[in-house]
Amino acid sequence: MVVLAYLWLLAIVPLLVEEQDPEVRWHAKHGLVLFGAEFVGFIALAIVGGIVGWFAFLLVPLAQLGVLVLHVACIAKGLQGGRLLIPGISEYTDRF
Repeated sequence: MVVLAYLWLLAIVPLLVEEQDPEVRWHAKHGLVLFGAEFVGFIALAIVGGIVGWFAFLLVPLAQLGVLVLHVACIAKGLQGGRLLIPGISEYTDRF
């Protein structure tokens, strides 16, 4: 379930299924918060790309690779029983 928690919108599945496990619920909420932050980030990147043009063609693949690495790191940490806390983003996990 921890793996599903970091696969973008599939984080809803462990959030709904694992109502009794607080660790899985935290990871599912964290996955949804990350998804929201990535969505906002890519919209901002699209706006910047619309202004600058060619700049977005360089940044989008790098941003996607960074997001993939971040999700793999979160999954690996979660499978080991830990939490990967991301400054500025992870504190929103406990708000809902």
